[in-house]
Amino acid sequence: MRPEDLETNMLRQQILSGDLKTVVLDIDPDNIDVARMKFCADVISRGGLVCFPTETVYGLGADAFNEAAVENIFAAKGRPSDNPLIVHICDTDMTEQVASLNDAQRAAVQKLGEAFWPGPLTVIVNKSPAIPAAVTCGLDTVGVRMPDHPVARELIRLSRPIAAPSANLSGRPSPSRARHVQEDLCGRVDVIISGGDARVGVESTVLDVTGEVPVILRPGAVTREEIAEVLGACDEADWKKPADVDGKPRSPGMKYRHYSPKAEVVIYDGSDPAERRAAMARDGNEYAARGLNVGILTTDEGLEAFGDGFAVLTLGSSRNLPELTHSLFARLREFDERKTDVVLAEAIPEEGMGDAFMNRLYRAAGGTVVDIR
Repeated sequence: MRPEDLETNMLRQQILSGDLKTVVLDIDPDNIDVARMKFCADVISRGGLVCFPTETVYGLGADAFNEAAVENIFAAKGRPSDNPLIVHICDTDMTEQVASLNDAQRAAVQKLGEAFWPGPLTVIVNKSPAIPAAVTCGLDTVGVRMPDHPVARELIRLSRPIAAPSANLSGRPSPSRARHVQEDLCGRVDVIISGGDARVGVESTVLDVTGEVPVILRPGAVTREEIAEVLGACDEADWKKPADVDGKPRSPGMKYRHYSPKAEVVIYDGSDPAERRAAMARDGNEYAARGLNVGILTTDEGLEAFGDGFAVLTLGSSRNLPELTHSLFARLREFDERKTDVVLAEAIPEEGMGDAFMNRLYRAAGGTVVDIR
């Protein structure tokens, strides 16, 4: 028996016996360890939970057709039972396994898949009867996406479609690094695959194609303008308002306070950057005078506006929206490491990827915005 086979067999026996709750495996995306991947796929097929890297954030996965395994996702995360999951596939043929597409949906999925898959786009379509109600929380639609990460697609290929939300405790900032997953879910899942940092850093765009006009329910790296170029039209739901069906969210990230550090988050918005930052500094001093540890979340261009009395973190240059978005969740978690009580965060324009950034920041703040006009 090869050493790698012996290792995976030992790990399998430890999990099955209950002697080892969470295995952490390093897998290089550029040189995938086949034995380790087969071990992870075996865990999925046995009804276990595996956390895996994607290009957006890390996911917490289970067999999409195993209702008991899917219910364990909700238990591990502490996730509300009405917040639906996304089903991840590794090729377009798998779409037919998880969805019941009408002609219009099939045409839209084909066009979108050619343009954006594999990649950070989830498409909401009519669900297949084979998908358990636990995945969709009773809705008759399902979100489907093909991740752009070799480890994720190999895990799916070796098992079958995987239902997966982000691999964090419910309400916490989503994990863009393996250590974030370990902080939240060690002891709650069977396997955590460490496969490098997420490239995008926020969850996928969620696009509903079940109506006459496609509608973005959650913004992400694939923008409204890009989708409209492919489909000819695209609307976007007002993500500052709840959108649901009979009280249930139509998509992940629509109803609840999400992505939040332990600290209170307050957003400062306004057209004049100098006035916005002056208000943040003024209010930060007031919080500090009350004995609170104050964090400032800003851009490179805003660093000089704040003194030494705060924990000031930059997201990067305001001219680089992908960089800002990629850094957001990691910075929110860093404020927790610094034991910050309140985070004063600078808004950015809601255009391009700035839309996804502000959506996540707005959820993290629970909608608390100071408007400097």
